[in-house]
Amino acid sequence: MACWSAENATQAYLRTVKMGKRAKEPDVAEFVSALAAGNSSQVMVEVCAGVAGATTIALVAAAHQTGGQVVCILPGLEELHLSEEALGPNADCVEFVAGDAKSILVNNYIGADFVLIDCTLEGHEGVFGVVQASAKKKGGAVVVGYNACKGSGWRSDDESKTQLLPIGEGLLVSRIPATTKIRGGDGGSTGRRSRWVVTVDKCTGEEHVFRITSAHRNGIQT
Repeated sequence: MACWSAENATQAYLRTVKMGKRAKEPDVAEFVSALAAGNSSQVMVEVCAGVAGATTIALVAAAHQTGGQVVCILPGLEELHLSEEALGPNADCVEFVAGDAKSILVNNYIGADFVLIDCTLEGHEGVFGVVQASAKKKGGAVVVGYNACKGSGWRSDDESKTQLLPIGEGLLVSRIPATTKIRGGDGGSTGRRSRWVVTVDKCTGEEHVFRITSAHRNGIQT
């Protein structure tokens, strides 16, 4: 996942305030927008239980700041058409898809780095499970569940950090880290570790990336 950008978060927050003056839950929208933009999200997917609204506009505001893409997955075609009408001109900035959320995510948006899920959606726990599994293989992701107090929430594994925030009807925020695998030279385990080091030339500003590999030693040697 990208480093936090305070500037992106602030600009997206302010843009959402201007775009969502009539939203019923501006606190939720503004937080979602700032969180998505602050993480420099590029592929933002919302899984809706009904018609798209303030939270979708929040992602549009974030996408304007990061240059990202907004996808809205809806239960059916009726919700899709109503969402286009509800969002008005902002609908042109959203890619709408109707159908089973899990299948759509796996087949088309497995690399999403920010996923927003309505916890009142039937089977939303399974949607989170799919995102959690794919995010570990694709560089990690931030997953936010809104209406958490109305739904049953979800369970994350020990590696993921989940917080329940008292915003709106409750927000669940999960940061899913990428899974790092250590491989040997021939594809097998050789007991060697590697890490990436980035240095910046103070004169030219150029970044240089090095990979350092060292033998793994058990215990502490004196």
